[in-house]
Amino acid sequence: MGGVMTEVTVSPKYQIVIPKEIRESMGIVSGQKVQMMSYQGRIEVIPLKSMKEMRGFLKGIDTSVVREEDRE
Repeated sequence: MGGVMTEVTVSPKYQIVIPKEIRESMGIVSGQKVQMMSYQGRIEVIPLKSMKEMRGFLKGIDTSVVREEDRE
């Protein structure tokens, strides 16, 4: 998976602008929620998807698991 790296400036209000090429490549739209986290000395921004968009993303997953007898 390739990536795009662009320099941005943090405003006096600690705001940043997500560059257009990154917004477009990730499908981020105005008003969309994102999750931010710090991880190993960097900030990661993860676009959140609506439940409607997530429908079917587990299709075909193997749901056979070994269960304890009292859970069947």
